[in-house]
Amino acid sequence: MSVAHTVVTLLAAAMAGYSGIVVLTRAGWIVKALTDYDVPRTWWNLLDAAKIAGAVGLLVGLLVGLFLPYVGLAAGVGLVLYFTGAVVTVARARWYSHIPFPLVYAAPVVAALALA
Repeated sequence: MSVAHTVVTLLAAAMAGYSGIVVLTRAGWIVKALTDYDVPRTWWNLLDAAKIAGAVGLLVGLLVGLFLPYVGLAAGVGLVLYFTGAVVTVARARWYSHIPFPLVYAAPVVAALALA
C-alpha cells in the first residue's frame, strides 16, 4: 500500500463522511439543494447513510486491507455509483451549473480506486 493511496483514501473517506453528516444534520444549504433537485424527503436518511457507510467502508478497507481486501473496493464502487446518481439527479433537475459539486466528491474516490 502506497502513501499516495493512503492519503487519497483518507481524503475520500473524509469528504464522503462530511457529505453524509451534512445531510444528516440537515444543513440549510443542503436542504435547499435537495429540495431544488426534487429529491424526496423520505430518501434523505438513506442517502446520508449510504455516504457515511461508504466512508466507513473506505476506512475499513484501508485499515484491514490485508485481511478483507474487497471491503474498500466495494465501498469505493458504491460511492462512485452514488455520486454518478447525484450527477444524474442534478442534471435531471436542470441545475447544470451544480454538476461539478458531486464530481468534486467523486474525484478522490475514483483516485483511491485507481491507486488501489
